[in-house]
Amino acid sequence: MQGLRTHPLEISVNANKFVVGVDFGTLSGRAVVVRVSDGAELGSAVHEYAHGVIERELPGSGLKLGPDWALQAPQDWIDVLREAVPAALAAAGVQAGDVIGIGTDFTACTVLPATADGTPLCAQTPERPHAWPKLWKHHAAQPHADRINELAARRGERWLPRYGGKISSEWQFAKALQVLEEDPETYARAERWIEAADWIIWQLTGVESRNICTAGYKGIFQDEAYPSEEFLAELNPGFAGFTAKLATGQVGEKIGGVTLAPLGGLAGTLTAEAAAWTGLPEGIAVAVGNVDAHVTAAAADAVRPGQMVAIMGTSTCHIMPSDQLAEVPGMCGVVRDGIVPGLWGYEAGQSAVGDIFAWYADSHFPAEYAEAAAALGMNAHEYLTSLAEKQAVGEHGLVALDWFGGNRSVLVDHNLSGVIVGQTLATRPEDVYRALIESTAFGARMIVETFERAGVPVGEFVVAGGLLKNSFLMQVYADVLRRPLSAIGSDQGPALGSAIHAAVAAGAYPDIERAAAAMGKRTQAAYVPDQARADAYDRLYAEYQNLHDHFGDGRMLHTLRAIRNEAAS
Repeated sequence: MQGLRTHPLEISVNANKFVVGVDFGTLSGRAVVVRVSDGAELGSAVHEYAHGVIERELPGSGLKLGPDWALQAPQDWIDVLREAVPAALAAAGVQAGDVIGIGTDFTACTVLPATADGTPLCAQTPERPHAWPKLWKHHAAQPHADRINELAARRGERWLPRYGGKISSEWQFAKALQVLEEDPETYARAERWIEAADWIIWQLTGVESRNICTAGYKGIFQDEAYPSEEFLAELNPGFAGFTAKLATGQVGEKIGGVTLAPLGGLAGTLTAEAAAWTGLPEGIAVAVGNVDAHVTAAAADAVRPGQMVAIMGTSTCHIMPSDQLAEVPGMCGVVRDGIVPGLWGYEAGQSAVGDIFAWYADSHFPAEYAEAAAALGMNAHEYLTSLAEKQAVGEHGLVALDWFGGNRSVLVDHNLSGVIVGQTLATRPEDVYRALIESTAFGARMIVETFERAGVPVGEFVVAGGLLKNSFLMQVYADVLRRPLSAIGSDQGPALGSAIHAAVAAGAYPDIERAAAAMGKRTQAAYVPDQARADAYDRLYAEYQNLHDHFGDGRMLHTLRAIRNEAAS
């Protein structure tokens, strides 16, 4: 594993050694204590973010935010270390002295401006929206992404095909360009533009580092280089020196003391301050930062070529290692060593999945349904699912586009919006709920077929994430995809994956593959397709494709969004 540093201590793998994984999600952070020898999860704890997702107004000032904004508060992340880690340790009944390492993962691209010592700018100027971290689902930079894509295509930039022909508004460059052009003072004060995945490692170790995963997928780092200064200057002369704020160089190369670090590597050791926060021993190994989706591949022991892992939660991220390089239209990126060292790592995704179901259940659950659900001890999702699963395929007469949070793959356009076709006066809430579930499965099929048409075969489809708990939804996916679904053997895949990376960084295993084989878990063919339902879904999928092609040019949906934004301003 080129460039991997291991902890100087030689650690024997046995039942008396443990690691901690911390998963920083969209609304909360989770910590899990894991046994190194077999991946047994012995205790966990969750800490809900006090600020949640900041979408409407800034904390304290009440300043209103514009459409498609989504921010977070760094203090919430520190509170996860203070609250969830000690609680997980107590729940596990493990002595802190037996913990040999800690690993973390984050949503991406969640990125923040900071000073050279790592102080978030929002701590200094909380009244300025652009000083706050931009959450992954901040989509207000779409016009800036459009300009980056247009210029890159016109110039024939070699890195653009590595991202399926378009970079996303969710990523580092688009969000940074938005800051420059809407708040140049904040942009000038930002000495660092850093992924939260790397910032939290900085807080744990006292050492700034940048991981190869977010640099490649979210920071357009390809073939050991970022986009050229000439390219950035053509976007905006003030953007020419942007990559200096990223403070990274080639893998293993130090530039100003900052290293672009390999996954599973040792980022540093736990400082005295971080030890006091977490209750863990000072000096234990801290793994290189990582992304929630990518680290989950290890938790599912799905780190071999052709194993696509779909991490299904508020959104879905599709991750797959491969031994071959290809240009897949609309993929989020292909990065060398981006999932495991030595392989190409592919990423695609859907910007909203669980968020779609939550929006619908929260907004379209009539009183009589609520009363019936309460009598059965069900929540809105459980009740709507219980009704929807009784239907035959196509009985509702609907087809929907899963673009309620924009489209990440394969169109890469976050200004697209959801569409539901076929509603009548007889349409019931469960009809629409089922159609929305099916729409996300159709979107997943579109992604899989796009990969395979590009010559990158998907040999196994592995599901992870919170939506795995809905067995009806899983069966729909198996039927729509016409292939078996394997299932991760953990309810907290990202945290387990981070713990596996911590075990590698601590020297308990020589590489991610062997650590994943010992500590990861999945059930193969947990759901198998029903032939008759799969045939019926083929007809609906054909209509989904028609809608996809018709509305995918964005002419109508972009116009509607523009009218909305003008009316709201």
